[in-house]
Amino acid sequence: MKPLHWIATLALCCWALPTLAHEAVVAPAAKPVAGTHDAQTYFTDTQLLDQDGQPVRFYSDVLKNRVVLLNVIFTHCNDACPLITRKLKEVRDALGEPLASQVFFISLTSDPQNDSPSVLKAFARKQGVDTANWLFLTGEQAKMDLVLGRLGHLIPSPEQHSTQLIVGDVANKRWSKIRPDAPAAAIAQRLQLLTMPVAGR
Repeated sequence: MKPLHWIATLALCCWALPTLAHEAVVAPAAKPVAGTHDAQTYFTDTQLLDQDGQPVRFYSDVLKNRVVLLNVIFTHCNDACPLITRKLKEVRDALGEPLASQVFFISLTSDPQNDSPSVLKAFARKQGVDTANWLFLTGEQAKMDLVLGRLGHLIPSPEQHSTQLIVGDVANKRWSKIRPDAPAAAIAQRLQLLTMPVAGR
């Protein structure tokens, strides 16, 4: 099975990625569990904490049967992370209600040693995204490394995380990677397509 079977790039937006202070080449992803086609086994049900300090299981509570947009941040970033977070707020606004209520935004920290739930909560409030269906996740370093590794984000330091966005319809195994400088409307359109029923299912 090819690496990142569950995150096969179905569509990749082609806008040029701007130079970002902590953009780097992503290290190879952790090898998927050999032979598995089970999303829970692949993504793992690792227990993390949300911005309210509530324990959540990564697959069962965060991903299962949802349309999701995932990105990686760290809160003391002064350039790309707040910019991309504000871009994602534009995406959510572009979706409009009730479509926005069908999509879950999931921001995972690359710096769990500094990004406690309360720190993530403060970041979300500062960026104006302390809202329904938006989770900011942290946890023990080993747990975050495992989860981020399955998403193709194994990194040597918090600053070297990728800024690519991952969008997916988990139930139907439809995934795309999108550059964060894509227009908000284009990202919203991709999410809208993922909320549509799959023909024949």
